[in-house]
Amino acid sequence: MQNRQSMFSEPIDVPLNTVGGQAVGRFNWAGRRGHVIGKPRCSGILKSVIETLAIAGYRSIRNLALPLGRLNLITGANGTGKSNLYRALHLLADAALNTVVASLAREGGLPSTLWAGPEEIGRRVRQGEFEVEGTVRKKVISLKLGFAGEPYSYCIDLGYPPPAQAAFPLDPAIKRECIWHGPVYRRAAVLVDRRNRVVLIPGAKDEEAAILTKDLSSTDSMLASIADPHRAPEMLAVRESIRGWRFYEGFRSDQGSPARLPQIGTVTPVLCNDGSDLAAALETIVEFGDREALVRTVDDAFPGSRVQIEIHAGRFELQLRQHGLLRPLSAAELSDGTLRFLLWTAALLTPRPPELMVLNEPETSLHPDLLPALARLIAFASERTQIVAVSHAEGLIQALEATGKCQKIHLEKSCGETTVAGATVFNTPRWEWPAR
Repeated sequence: MQNRQSMFSEPIDVPLNTVGGQAVGRFNWAGRRGHVIGKPRCSGILKSVIETLAIAGYRSIRNLALPLGRLNLITGANGTGKSNLYRALHLLADAALNTVVASLAREGGLPSTLWAGPEEIGRRVRQGEFEVEGTVRKKVISLKLGFAGEPYSYCIDLGYPPPAQAAFPLDPAIKRECIWHGPVYRRAAVLVDRRNRVVLIPGAKDEEAAILTKDLSSTDSMLASIADPHRAPEMLAVRESIRGWRFYEGFRSDQGSPARLPQIGTVTPVLCNDGSDLAAALETIVEFGDREALVRTVDDAFPGSRVQIEIHAGRFELQLRQHGLLRPLSAAELSDGTLRFLLWTAALLTPRPPELMVLNEPETSLHPDLLPALARLIAFASERTQIVAVSHAEGLIQALEATGKCQKIHLEKSCGETTVAGATVFNTPRWEWPAR
């Protein structure tokens, strides 16, 4: 087996985490485990990156504003809109990558993703006294996504394309984008404003606005298209923050899964979405991350077991040594549930935690006995990163609630509309959408 020290013999100074595009703590990877230059900001409990998530006009979500904490659990019966909320968060992240239009196209275009019900639902309709019927529309058709936090908040408003774009009628057009300071949109708090093709920085009292561009394509987000660190540093900060969000769902654990095969090993502080670099990601945690947490997590799920990585000619192979066996089990021999749990372990114990991590149904393929260990792992990870977990597994829900760190958001359906159970005007966060 190749010596681990030789794999990382040269010093590599790599950012541990970024906030607003700025590194906050770095690892000096010179083969010395745990050697940290500068105390990372993620070492303690952080203020929530996102305090409010707002969605309007997306599939079953007519108008929703959710309060978020460090660890958020989205639950609800099948068909209540959990997947729609997950996809909406993904679309919000796509704005920073300038792929929101392409993502909507994969879902069938704007007409297939808009709110499918009437503009307003009356009280007597909700009570079942009258059938749901269409009404004369009074507002413009739009799909709106946004979040509020500190120090910046952001929203994007998409609608039907202008007549000049008639050749691509299913492509949405970006009508409005805003970045502002504070939890609630106010014109006086706007830092960067986009109306159709014009992007500007509002001027102070008696000052003219500074125009950044007058000809931004209706399919391009201002976050991904404009870089002006002198006049609009907030735009770069928001863009880099959103680009760091991570989404994990549906790890493959079948016999053809790439996680079961030996792979060329490189320093891997972030597990890729398909889990193909699992062995390298676990080895990176051992060398430069929280090795003790990895040992505790594996032992918590599989008592007496430990992970080891065999290295042959630069290829990393995952093995699991279990109590009572004379030889370790290779990744190809592991059960689907065991492999999937190790994939979640590598994702959640990343040495480079993001500002937000979104997990879609992490309980899939796991035995109920593993759910308490998974819940403890998720709760531990939430001390370093904000987490949104979508689940309908009662075992995981109860285990996460037992940690005392979980904020549960239970979704329901009312006349086809996704709503939050127990939501009132007093516990729903205030949210204002910028007018077109």
